[in-house]
Amino acid sequence: MSRRHACLLYGVVALVAAGAGWWFGWQRHAVQLPREGDGVAQLFALTLPDAAGVRQPLAQWRGKVLVINFWAPWCGPCVEEMPELAALQRQLGNRDVQFVGIGIDSGPNIEEFLLKHKDIDYPLLVSGAEGLSLGRALGNLSGGLPFTVVTDRQGKIQHLKLGQIRKQDLLAWIYQVQAQP
Repeated sequence: MSRRHACLLYGVVALVAAGAGWWFGWQRHAVQLPREGDGVAQLFALTLPDAAGVRQPLAQWRGKVLVINFWAPWCGPCVEEMPELAALQRQLGNRDVQFVGIGIDSGPNIEEFLLKHKDIDYPLLVSGAEGLSLGRALGNLSGGLPFTVVTDRQGKIQHLKLGQIRKQDLLAWIYQVQAQP
């Protein structure tokens, strides 16, 4: 093998190793269950406006299985999963399950989104960029979107998902949480 090919091969191996190290390091720290009480107390203490500006206390959903989805109108995977989340809310809403979207954007942008997507009928609240710090407190260390949190009836976090969630996975998580005493 020529010296040039050997250098090229070593360079490619080094790049692959560096990329793999970054990927696995990022994945390890991307989502982590917060310590007991961290984030959840902050969540239920919040009152956020909906797209129409009406302030909604998150404590109103205490005692339900809560599916909190952090999203933004400019986030493609967020927008793709929302019709399925809305369908699940309609399917499970009478079984003490509540979906809540927390939008990482301004009220006018979220209101404009809702005008185009009338099938999204679960509560969408506006947090602006401050929602990223709430997401971090709930375990989203990377600040990526979409980010979904499932809490039990006592408000304890049971499941976290960074990235687009599959309907069947979310449904399985909800049924698992509902089966708990």
